[in-house]
Amino acid sequence: MLREFNLVMDYIETRLTEGISGKDISKIVGLSDYHFKRMFSYMAGMSLNEYIKNRRLSVANVELINGAKVTDIAYKYGYQSMDGFSRAFREWSGFLPSEVTKNKIQKSFPKFTFFIDVRGGVSMEFKIEKKEKFNIVGVSKRVPIQFEGENNAIIELARSITEQQRNRMHRLADLYPHQVLNVSYDFDDGFLEEKGHLTHMIGFATTKENPFDDLEQISIEESLWAIFPNQGPFPATLQETTAKIYTEWLPSSDYEAADLPGFSFTKYNGTSENVYSEIWMPVKERRQR
Repeated sequence: MLREFNLVMDYIETRLTEGISGKDISKIVGLSDYHFKRMFSYMAGMSLNEYIKNRRLSVANVELINGAKVTDIAYKYGYQSMDGFSRAFREWSGFLPSEVTKNKIQKSFPKFTFFIDVRGGVSMEFKIEKKEKFNIVGVSKRVPIQFEGENNAIIELARSITEQQRNRMHRLADLYPHQVLNVSYDFDDGFLEEKGHLTHMIGFATTKENPFDDLEQISIEESLWAIFPNQGPFPATLQETTAKIYTEWLPSSDYEAADLPGFSFTKYNGTSENVYSEIWMPVKERRQR
């Protein structure tokens, strides 16, 4: 996986003055758009779009020092106007492009290289389990894509569930974990921009078909699942484990993320100090490249 990420960095370097194709990147790394963007964000500490912008401005800085015209550089790196380029460049460097040209001010943003950094020797608890095809029945809503923090649209969805819907979901629920599941899927296109929407469902796992018109159903195909248990302060522990899955476990494991909806659940016990939760990620054995 780290090899594929470094190949993506090489690909981006060759296309800083051209369009960068999400399909090409997905093909190189072997992950869906969503999984790659999320994994990159956790590993790099910034979005892919931000990284590309920073690299373009860094290379543009060098060209300005070497005497290139601001107008030429603005259009070369994809800006529609000199004003737009100047604003972006000043936000990034603290200086206007004309000041860089005049005073030879240098600011750099090096190309990323990914490698495994082992820290502290803390092992992750997980298990791999095969699960037959099953359904998740519940209520869903289109919500803004948000990788970190509480998503207010999901909170509103949870509050909107009626007593009748709860009772019907409980009647259908007949599969482990017999807990309320949070499932995200059907992400908008827009590979480089971390914006758009996804569908989020709150529901239960079941072998049954949904007969109720006020509930929805998604079917999850047979798959292997990597299951990560957590216990600690909520939501911090859940979010930390998610970050470790993408930055530590996936890059070094024999598995890669499968293109199926994953889910998580949390067993609330009246306090947020020591909460048990599980993250279920659909996976497949890594292909030899």
